Amino acid sequence: MTEETKIAIIGLGYVGLPLARLFATKYNVVGFDINQERVAQLQKGIDSTLEVESDVLQVVLKESSDKKVGLYCTASLESINDCNYYIVTVPTPVDKNNKPDLTPLIKSSETVGSVLKKGDIVIYESTVYPGATEEVCIPILEKVSGLVYNKDFFAGYSPERINPGDKEHTVEKILKVTAGSTPEVGQKVNNLYQSVIIAGTHLAPSIKVAEAAKVIENSQRDINIAFVNELAKIFNLLNIDTNAVLEAAGTKWNFLPFKPGLVGGHCIGVDPYYLAQKAQEVGYHPEIILAGRRMNDSMGNYVAAEVVKLLVQQDVKVKGARILVLGITFKENCPDVRNTKVVDVIQNLKEFGTEVTVFDPWATIAEVKEEYGIETVRNMPQNKYDGIVLAVSHKEFLEIDFSKHVNPKGIIYDVKGFLKCEVQGKL
Repeated sequence: MTEETKIAIIGLGYVGLPLARLFATKYNVVGFDINQERVAQLQKGIDSTLEVESDVLQVVLKESSDKKVGLYCTASLESINDCNYYIVTVPTPVDKNNKPDLTPLIKSSETVGSVLKKGDIVIYESTVYPGATEEVCIPILEKVSGLVYNKDFFAGYSPERINPGDKEHTVEKILKVTAGSTPEVGQKVNNLYQSVIIAGTHLAPSIKVAEAAKVIENSQRDINIAFVNELAKIFNLLNIDTNAVLEAAGTKWNFLPFKPGLVGGHCIGVDPYYLAQKAQEVGYHPEIILAGRRMNDSMGNYVAAEVVKLLVQQDVKVKGARILVLGITFKENCPDVRNTKVVDVIQNLKEFGTEVTVFDPWATIAEVKEEYGIETVRNMPQNKYDGIVLAVSHKEFLEIDFSKHVNPKGIIYDVKGFLKCEVQGKL
C-alpha cells in the first residue's frame, strides 16, 4: 500500500467503526455516516455501541480529513470525495415478511457513486446473497458516477466478521475473506486488509464466492442451533435436562457444542433468508435452511407457553400475573437490540394477559421504546413477581438474589441455562 491510500468507511455502526479504527492506525481514514448525532458522539470519542473503548478511539481520532494517518468522522460528502478506497459497512436487514431489504445498500451505493472517480475501488462488507454486489450495487455505481465497471473503477468484497460484545475476537484477530472484481484488484484488496488483520486473510477467487462463503457461515450456525432447539423441546417432554445431555455428548471429540436459545441479531437470524431468496429466484426451494429458520423463529412463542404452563402448575392465575423479563438485547453483555427475539417472548406473555416488566442494564431505554414500543426500566425492580424469565445472560444477572424477587408460588425460567440458583424451567 502507498502513502496516497485514503480510505472512506461508509457506515459507522457495529461493523464500520471497529474497522475504521483499525485502518486508522496505518492509513488516512474518513468515517462517513448519515446519522449526525452518531458522528457528533464519535468526534467526542464516545461509542454508544461499546465496540470501541473511548481511550482506544481517542488515540486515532483527528480533527480534519487531510492528515496522513488517523480517523476523521463526518456526515459531509465533501470529506470523502478524495478517497480512493470506499468500504461499505451498512446493515442488510429483512422486512416484516422476512424478505431481504437492500435499501441501506442501495442508498450507500448511490452515495459512493456520487463521489466515485477513475481508479477508485469500492469494497462491500455487508452480508448479501451471492451476486448482489455485481447485480445490484455495481449498476448503481455506474449509473450515478457515469463510469464503467472494471475499466474506470473496480470492486471488492470482504464480508464482515464482527462479533458484537466480544472483546477477545476483535476485528484484527479474525481471519478475513477477501475478493476483487479482477485478479489484480483482488490482490490489492487482499493486501489492504492483510496490512492490518494480524490473523491473516483468505483471497477468494471471485466476489460471488466470498459472498456465498459469508452467507453460509451464519446459515450453518442457524441450522445447528435449530437442531438443538428441537432437541430441547423433545427432551422437555421426556423430562430430561437438555444441558446435561449436551454436556455428555460433548465428551466426544467431534461433537459440535451448540446450545438452545433465542436466535436474533443482525446475522444468524437474518442471513439465511438472503440465501433462501436467491435460491428461490433460480428455481430451488431450500428445505433445511427454511426449516431451521421456522424452528428458531418459533422459540419465543415456545418459551412464553412454557412459562405460562409452569404458572398454571403452581396454581398462579395467569391473567394479571406479574412477570419480570431480564434482558432484551439479542445477546449477552452487548447493547445491540437489533432483531432481538426476546420481543417475541414479551409479546406472547402479554397476549396471555400477564403484566410484563422488562429490565436490561445494557439496552438503551429510548432505543427499545422507539424500535419495539416496549417500556423498560433503568434499575432492577425491588418488587416480587409471579414469574421471572432470564432471557439474556448478562453478567449482572448473576449478582441478583432471586429469592427476594419471586413470590412463594412464583417460578423462574432460565432461557440460557445461566443461573446458579434453583429454577423451575429452562430450555
